Amino acid sequence: MPDVKERAARKQPGAAEGPSREPRAGHPREDASGAQGHRSRLTDRGHEVSKLDGHLEEKSLSSSSLEATGKETMPSDFWEHLKEQLSAVPPDFSCALDLLKEIKEILLSLLLPRQSRLRSEIEEALDMDYLQQQADCGDLNVTHLSKYILNMMVLLCAPVRDEAVQRLETIADPVRLLRGIFQVLGLMKRDMVNYTIHSLQPQLQEHSIQFERAQFQERLNKEPNLLDHTTKWLTQAAAELTSSTASCHDSPDSTSAAPSDADAPEPLSPAMVLSQGFLNLLMWDPGDDEFPETLLPDRARLQELESQLSQLTILASVLLVASSFSGSVLFGSPQFVDKLKRITKSLVEDFNSSPEEVMHTVTEQVTQEIHQSLKNMGLAALSSDNTESLIGQLQNIAKKENCVRSVIDQRIHLFLKCCLVLGVQRSLLDLPGGLTLIEAELAELGQKFVSLTSHNQQVFGPYYTDILKTLGSPAQTLTTKVGSL
Repeated sequence: MPDVKERAARKQPGAAEGPSREPRAGHPREDASGAQGHRSRLTDRGHEVSKLDGHLEEKSLSSSSLEATGKETMPSDFWEHLKEQLSAVPPDFSCALDLLKEIKEILLSLLLPRQSRLRSEIEEALDMDYLQQQADCGDLNVTHLSKYILNMMVLLCAPVRDEAVQRLETIADPVRLLRGIFQVLGLMKRDMVNYTIHSLQPQLQEHSIQFERAQFQERLNKEPNLLDHTTKWLTQAAAELTSSTASCHDSPDSTSAAPSDADAPEPLSPAMVLSQGFLNLLMWDPGDDEFPETLLPDRARLQELESQLSQLTILASVLLVASSFSGSVLFGSPQFVDKLKRITKSLVEDFNSSPEEVMHTVTEQVTQEIHQSLKNMGLAALSSDNTESLIGQLQNIAKKENCVRSVIDQRIHLFLKCCLVLGVQRSLLDLPGGLTLIEAELAELGQKFVSLTSHNQQVFGPYYTDILKTLGSPAQTLTTKVGSL
C-alpha cells in the first residue's frame, strides 16, 4: 500500500481519474432518496440563499450517524472507550469497526461519479465483511488502515484542508489519529455541502424569483389594491428626489435668464427612485403600518439592518470623538483601535432602549481605556480640561441632534446609496471621513443591503416599472437595471 508521500505525488490537476482539487469542485455521493431530500431542503432555503452568499454549513446530519451524535459524546466517551478496547488483551475492535464503516461512507460521499476506480479501491480496502473477519481473528491492523484513509484524504481534500491533513501525518497514537481523521473528514464533507449549495444557487435564485412573483400575482389578482402602499412609497421617493433637484436649480447661483431645455433637470431614472426608496426603508417609522407590500417578507431583515446601521453610527461617532483627543499615536495602533471597538460594540447593542445610560457606560470605559493606553505607551496623560471635554462630547452622542452623530449617520447613508449604484467594493475605495475605522463593518452592512434589495428588485421589478411609468419616469425595465444597483 503506497504511503502518504507517494499518494501526494500522484495528485496531478486535470488527471482523468483523480478528483478535482478545487475547494468546492465535486458532488457528494448520496442515494436517490438522500439526494432528493437534500435538494428539497435546499429549495426551502432558496429565499435566504438568494440573498446571502450561497455559503451555508451543514448542521443537521443523520441522527444515527456517529458524526451527528459524536459531537457531544465522542470527546469524553467514545474515544476513551475506543482506547480501552484497542488496549485490551486481546483487543476489542467493535468500536473501531463502527468508526471505520462511518469513515468509509464519508470517503465514498466525497467522490465524483466518474471516479469509479477510486470507489472500487475504497470498497476493497475497507470491505467491512473482510475487516470483521480480521477483527474476529484479532488481526485487524488499525494503524495500517488509518494510514490508508489518510492517503485517500490527501487525494480528496480541498486545498484549504491540506494543512489540517498534513498535521495528521505527525500523529503516532492510533486513537488520536482516528479522532483527527474523523474531525477533518467532517470538514471535508461540509466543503462538499457548501459546493452543492454554491452550484445550485443560480437555480435556487431563479426558482425563488419566479415562485415569489407568482405567489404575489395570485394575491394581486384577488386584491387589486395590494400595491397601494408600494405606490405611495415610490411616489414619496420620487418626490424627495424631485424636490432635491429643484432646490439645486433654485439656488442663488442660478441665473435670472429664462430656463432653456438644456437647463431643465434630467428625468428621474427608475434606479434613482428605487435607491432612494430602499434607503428610506432604513429610516422607517416603526409606527407606520403602510409598509410597502412588496417588501413585507423582508421587513424583519430590514429592521435588523436598520439596527446595525444605528449601532455603527454610534460606534463611528465614539471613535471619531475619541481620536480627536487621543492623537495619532494611539489610533495608529491597530490593537488599541480593535480593543476600543470591541468595548463599544458590546455596549451599544442596547443603545436604542436606553441611550443616555449606555453612553454613560461607554464614556467611562472609553475614557479609562484611553488613559490606560497613554500610560502604557509612556505618553502624556490627558489634561483635566481635555478629559472633561472628552467625557462631555461622548455623553452628548446620546442626543439625536448631536452634530457628530448626525454627520456620521448621513455619511453611512451616502455610503449605502453608493453601494446600490456602484457596488460595495467600489464604494469602499473612497470612504467619507470618520468611516475608515469601521470599514469592515460597513462592508458587511453594504453587502447585506445590496443582496436584499437586488433580490427584491428581481422579483418585483415588473411591478415597480409599471408604478414608475405612472409617475413620469422613463419606461425602462427595472430588471435590466439590477446589475447597476
